[in-house]
Amino acid sequence: MNWAHVHLMLNHLPVLGTVFGVVLLGWALVRRNEMLQRAALGTFMLTALAAIPVFLTGEPAEELVERLAGTAKQAIEAHEEAAVVALVAVEALGALALAALLLFRKRVMPRPLVGAALVFALATAGWMAQTANLGGRIRHAELRAATTQPADDRGGGDENDDHPGREGR
Repeated sequence: MNWAHVHLMLNHLPVLGTVFGVVLLGWALVRRNEMLQRAALGTFMLTALAAIPVFLTGEPAEELVERLAGTAKQAIEAHEEAAVVALVAVEALGALALAALLLFRKRVMPRPLVGAALVFALATAGWMAQTANLGGRIRHAELRAATTQPADDRGGGDENDDHPGREGR
């Protein structure tokens, strides 16, 4: 096992953790359930912690992957830049969650605070998703092709053009 393996094994945790926390917090607000709100905030704290080793394994993974054939070096740089923004966002979300849990340990959390956390968590989930998408482009040519090929260059719009090996079916 190498750093690229570790990075790939861990990188889903902050992305999925943020999305799960958003869904849980949204449901908690709809249901007006204080316990679910606290669970969602706890999820954001755990997600922030999980993001640290993901970020720290990124650089050593880059050193291994950039030498491989089929690696998009521009995608590595774009992913790296997005990862910094996503890390700052998820750490800020985790800090906000921790502060809210500590400040309102024995009191009901104000709905505006929880609503603001939900909005920030949605933005963070978007940054995480963008970072993950850019990371996928590093080694997945099919992701790069989907965004670089103009729509009118697809060859007539046959529905089977997007599926190699399915011509004439």
